[in-house]
Amino acid sequence: MAKSQQTFNKSEKEKKRLKKREDKRKKMEARKLEAKENGKKGIEFAYVDYNGNLTDTPPDPSQKIKVDVESIEVSIPKTMPGDKEDIDPIRKGKVSFFDTSKGFGFIIDTENQEKYFTHVSGLLDEIAEGDKVSFELEKGQRGMNAVRVKKE
Repeated sequence: MAKSQQTFNKSEKEKKRLKKREDKRKKMEARKLEAKENGKKGIEFAYVDYNGNLTDTPPDPSQKIKVDVESIEVSIPKTMPGDKEDIDPIRKGKVSFFDTSKGFGFIIDTENQEKYFTHVSGLLDEIAEGDKVSFELEKGQRGMNAVRVKKE
């Protein structure tokens, strides 16, 4: 004769599941009874007024603001003369630190004295500390990086 596969743990889980189902049914009946007593039917609506606030009354159509579709601009803003495009992308600087064994270093820009990180993968010529170089900037993970670095 085979032994029953019903364990204590399984029976406890089944009891909890049945209790949860019964509690859910009781809550549903309580909501239905409350709706009958209060006379509410269905879901109440929430409206958004012209200021963006939630209200229980519909918004007044006279306060609706008309927006001219032609006045909406969805594009890249036009650049004005004197913006970044007029600046020469090739910069000049001096190598303040470079570790050949680790393959990285820092270059100080001669114009604004900013320090930029450079990696051996961004070098066109071999560089050393104190060399004057020309380079371009590129956005990196932690800020601007010097790339396409050439010795002058």
